[in-house]
Amino acid sequence: MADSPTLGEFLLQRGISRRGFMKFCTAMATAMAMPPAFARDMVNNLEGAKRESVIWLSFQECTGCTESLTRSHSPTLETLIFDFISLDYHHTLQAAAGKAAEKAREQAMERAGPGGYLVIVDGSVPLGAGGAYSTIAGKTNLQMLAETVDNAAAVISVGTCASFGGIPYADPNPTDARSVESLMANGQVPAKPVINISGCPPVPVVITGTLAHYLTFGKIPALDHLNRPKPFFGDTIHDRCYRRPFYDQGKFAKSFDDEGARSGWCLYEVGCKGPTTYNACATAKWNGGTSFPIESGHGCLGCSEPNFWDAGSFYKPLSAGMWGSAEGLGAAAAVGAAAGAGAAWAHRRRHAHAKEEG
Repeated sequence: MADSPTLGEFLLQRGISRRGFMKFCTAMATAMAMPPAFARDMVNNLEGAKRESVIWLSFQECTGCTESLTRSHSPTLETLIFDFISLDYHHTLQAAAGKAAEKAREQAMERAGPGGYLVIVDGSVPLGAGGAYSTIAGKTNLQMLAETVDNAAAVISVGTCASFGGIPYADPNPTDARSVESLMANGQVPAKPVINISGCPPVPVVITGTLAHYLTFGKIPALDHLNRPKPFFGDTIHDRCYRRPFYDQGKFAKSFDDEGARSGWCLYEVGCKGPTTYNACATAKWNGGTSFPIESGHGCLGCSEPNFWDAGSFYKPLSAGMWGSAEGLGAAAAVGAAAGAGAAWAHRRRHAHAKEEG
C-alpha cells in the first residue's frame, strides 16, 4: 500500500489531464453545493491522496444499488473514483469466487490494518432464524459485518435497506431485517462512524461525491439527523423540483392522464412525496443527468426516507395519517396548507380574469 501511486499519478497513467480532473472536481463541488474555491482545494488534496482500500458487503438486497452505480453515464465521475480506490471485495463485481473471494476480504483487512479501510454495506441484515435467511461462506450477515467493521475507519450504508432497513424491513418484516446503524446502536456490531446514503436505489453521484469528500479531507462530510450527507440531503425534492412553480400557482394534475399531467403540472395530488423527501434526485438526476422520476411523469415515492414502504399509498396526497414523525406531520401540514392556498389563489385569478372578459 505504501508504494501505491497517488491519485494524481494514477490519473496521469490513465491519460487524464489535470484540466479534466479540475472539471471533475468542479462538478463534484457543484453537486455538493460548495463554493468555487472548494474545487481547487479538492484538486490539491486529491492529487496527493493514496488509494483507499474499500470492502463492499452485499447482504439482503436486490443488487439495485450496484446496478445504479455501474450504469452511470460516460465519461463518468464514478469511474474516476472507483478505478482509483482499491475495491478489494465485492460479490457482484469481483472475479474471484468461493474461498478465493473470502480470502481476498481477509487479506484486504490484514493489509490495510486497523483504521486503514472503508466498509460499504449494501442491503439489510436479517436476524431471524439465527441469521439463516442470508449467509455467505457459512457466516451469517451479522457475523460477517461485525468481523469486517471491527477495524474499519468508517462505514457507508448504501441504499435504504442498509440505511434504514428498506423493503425487507417493511411490515411484517418476516426475516427480522435490521439496518447497519441499528445493529451498532444495540451493540451487536462494533460502533463506527456511519454515513447513510439512502435511496432505492441511491443516486450514483451521491455515492462517489461522498467518497470524494472522504478522500479529500480524510473525514466524513457534515451529516443530517439521519446521518446522511447534508450536501446531498439538505433539501427536499420539492424544494428543487422544476414543477414547483406549478405548485405555487395551484396547478395540480388530478390523474396521470389528464390535461394537467400532460402539461407537466405538479404531481402532489396524485401522491408525490417530494415535499417530505430529502435527496438530490432533482439536481443530480439519473441516466446521465437526463431526468428523474418526476420528470418522467411519476411522483416521488419517498424512497430515501425511513419506512417509506409502509408510509401509505404512493398515489394519495400526503396526509397526517401517512407520516408518523413530527417532522413529517409538520411538513405534510405545511404542504397541505400551501396547496390549499395555491389552489385558492389560482381560483381567484381565474375568477378575476373571467370577470374582466365579461
